[in-house]
Amino acid sequence: MTIKTAEDLFIHELSDIYSAEKQLTKALPRLARAVTDPELSAAFETHLEETLDQVDRIDQIVERLGIRLKRIKCAAMEGLIEEGKDAIDGIEKGPVRDAALIGGAQKVEHYEIASYGTIAALAKQLGYKAALPLLLETLEEEKATDAKLTRLADSGGNAAAAAA
Repeated sequence: MTIKTAEDLFIHELSDIYSAEKQLTKALPRLARAVTDPELSAAFETHLEETLDQVDRIDQIVERLGIRLKRIKCAAMEGLIEEGKDAIDGIEKGPVRDAALIGGAQKVEHYEIASYGTIAALAKQLGYKAALPLLLETLEEEKATDAKLTRLADSGGNAAAAAA
C-alpha cells in the first residue's frame, strides 16, 4: 500500500492493529492454558474478552468513517506471538514459564499502546470525532492490562520464578 496522506496512514495503522488484535484472539487462549498461576490464566482470559470488544470497536470505526481496511498481516504481532510459542515450547510449565509469558504479554501490550496512541493522535488531527472515543477507550484498556501484568509479576510471579 502506498501511503501518501495522513488518511492513508490512519487506514494503514488501523488495518495493522486490526490484524494484530485478530492474531491475539487466537493466541490468548493458548497462553491461558500454558500458565500455572490461576490469576494469570484469568487475566489472559479477561484480556481475550477485551480483545474481542476491541475488534468490534475497530469494526465500528470502519462503519462510522465509511473506510475500508487493507488486508495486511501485522508482522510485529506475528513475531511477538512466535516468541510466546517459543517460551511455551522451550520452558517447562511452572513459575519460570509464567514469568516469561508475563514479559511476552507486556511486550504485546506496549506494542498495542504505541499503536493505539498513534492511531488516536491521527484521528484527532484528521477530525475523526466518531473514532476518537473508541480508540481512547481501547488505549486505556491496554494500559490497564499492562498495569495488571506488572502487578502479577511484582506480587509473586517473578519471585516464584527466581525461587524455582
